[in-house]
Amino acid sequence: MVIDLTRNEKSTFFRFLGLYLGSSFILLTIIFWQFYKIEYKLYYDLVSSNMQSIASKISANIIYADMSNLSIDTTKITNTIHYRYALYNKKHEKLAGNITTKIDVSKRMQRINGDYILVDNTPRGHLGVYHIAIQESNFKRLIATLLEDIIFYFVIIFSLISLVGYYLANLFISPIINERRKLNTFIKDTTHELNTPITAILMSTGKDAALTEKNMQRINLSAKRISEIYKDLVYLFLQDKKKIDLISHLELDKVIKEQLNYFEAFAQKKKITISSNLEKTTYKIDKESFVRMFNNIISNAIKYNKVEGTINVSLKDNILKVEDSGIGIKKDRVKDIFKRYYRGTKEQGGFGVGLNIVHHICKTYNIKVSVDSEENKGSSFTFKLNNKEDKS
Repeated sequence: MVIDLTRNEKSTFFRFLGLYLGSSFILLTIIFWQFYKIEYKLYYDLVSSNMQSIASKISANIIYADMSNLSIDTTKITNTIHYRYALYNKKHEKLAGNITTKIDVSKRMQRINGDYILVDNTPRGHLGVYHIAIQESNFKRLIATLLEDIIFYFVIIFSLISLVGYYLANLFISPIINERRKLNTFIKDTTHELNTPITAILMSTGKDAALTEKNMQRINLSAKRISEIYKDLVYLFLQDKKKIDLISHLELDKVIKEQLNYFEAFAQKKKITISSNLEKTTYKIDKESFVRMFNNIISNAIKYNKVEGTINVSLKDNILKVEDSGIGIKKDRVKDIFKRYYRGTKEQGGFGVGLNIVHHICKTYNIKVSVDSEENKGSSFTFKLNNKEDKS
């Protein structure tokens, strides 16, 4: 999986992954070490128990032989047990057996060259035997196999944890990458949006440019466009939380008429006809928020409309409706148009915040918004003003 990361994102990614893998490694090491100690003790107890059992049987045979005036059959002992053994007299001299290692018979259990040797003193001198030594040779192999299994499963489990960790690190960093990409796109689009009207102003006020009526109109439109972009950005990022104090019973029909006059020059540029049917309506909302909501809808209706298109604005029964004859929105994209930085098309200007502002205002002031659009035929935005005010 290839991931496009900046230096800071790489640092965050590897720090998260390192912390995850480091803590997992320590935890796994502790778990497997404890498992090893438990298994080691179980093996030790099993081996020592088997050795003691063999020593007890040999001791019982020696005592029985002594009481029956019989001799020790060392060949039988060698053939019937799977351990090396040796019999010692009172002076610690070996009497019989196949243990070749020198041992200390005063210690009950000792380890020599990796093998455990158990010394049993139960014969108590019968037939001259005072000590029985039993040497096992499988413990080393059992422990080696145990270590191999532990290392094998440790590597397998840690590899799986590493894969999961890599996936989780990607999951952790993905929102940051997505937001960074959206922000980069937003900055580029905003720069482009500002560049167009600024260029128009510079061209209309250049050294050799005459302040004709056409140039003045171009300057006016460009300044208005910059003003709209600025107001959107201020509302989006610097909106004052105390605006709640500015909420009043706003006469929506009057505000809409003002804004339609404001956009008249934009509409004329594309020869778009704007018609309106406005019923006197009041609603509890601050003026700046309503203007931002309405202006973004009208701005889009003009921007994405066709030349000589139409825009119909109606306000009746507390329902505001804006219809246009523009390019429309694809059905599968309608659900995404209110997301911040989302742009349904790259054919026209915009930087993906206008409809997000509309959505935020509708949510804040209990306005239900719905969209009906058909590609290449136009769009219709309907705003239901839920907490009605008395019409006068």
